Amino acid sequence: MSTARAASLPALTQARAPLTREVTVVNEHGASEVISIPAERPLTIYVDRRELVTLMTLGAMPELLVLGYLRNQRLIRDVHEVESIMVDWEVNAASVVTRHGIADIEARTAQRVVTTGCGQGSVFGGLMEELDQVRLDPDARLTQAQLYGLLNAIRLQETTYKSAGSVHGCALFRDETMLMFVEDVGRHNAIDTLAGWMWLQPPAQQGGADKVFYTTGRLTSEMIMKSAQMGVPVVVSRSGITQMGYELARGLGLCAIGRAVNRHFVCYTAPERLVLQPELAASRLAAT
Repeated sequence: MSTARAASLPALTQARAPLTREVTVVNEHGASEVISIPAERPLTIYVDRRELVTLMTLGAMPELLVLGYLRNQRLIRDVHEVESIMVDWEVNAASVVTRHGIADIEARTAQRVVTTGCGQGSVFGGLMEELDQVRLDPDARLTQAQLYGLLNAIRLQETTYKSAGSVHGCALFRDETMLMFVEDVGRHNAIDTLAGWMWLQPPAQQGGADKVFYTTGRLTSEMIMKSAQMGVPVVVSRSGITQMGYELARGLGLCAIGRAVNRHFVCYTAPERLVLQPELAASRLAAT
């Protein structure tokens, strides 16, 4: 990364909070035991001293979450517009300082659409209309072998979900290589964190055309919308898809793959982006 580019990227704190906490419970045998639960906490975002929104989060990578939230809400169009993001867990706040302010921020944040996202699922009005401007790479493809490699990488990933449950995981892949993995109490927070991470990469690596987005949660309209805004043409979920998510994906030419566990999956939309190798699934059946 060049010195000039590094200097123009936002200054970020490295605030971290415990992802889990231990509590004492009573099990089915009437015995007490200590288990871990996700440590959900509020994070209020202030932009140029103006309170914007409060997100409920684990707090794993809060600076990237805030940056990705501003990106996916289309409040910030370029990462270089942000001067700094400072997170302070003592007051559960994130302070964002922009270089030139956000024009018409009151009007742009006045209308909200409540979504099905866990925790804080709201999308500022007008984003649906902007999807008409999204153009996904028509040549992007994923092979069935790469899909299986992706699912195996997820299976092997050490997660908070395995130790404490009650969280969603999201990951960004190039083919079957995992580039980034994050968990949060809401899948929308997790994808926003990935969006923030993408923005901090060198320019040649920021695009989404060569990437695949994976989520443990269902493919709602919000998840499809954010994937498309990030330029990612293929999304994979271990869960299913909603009707509005389906309609959006179909209209965008985005390949939505769901029910993806082990060798099983269903491709809901844009099957031309998936290079099928059915013999791989058949060989698995023969081995079991």
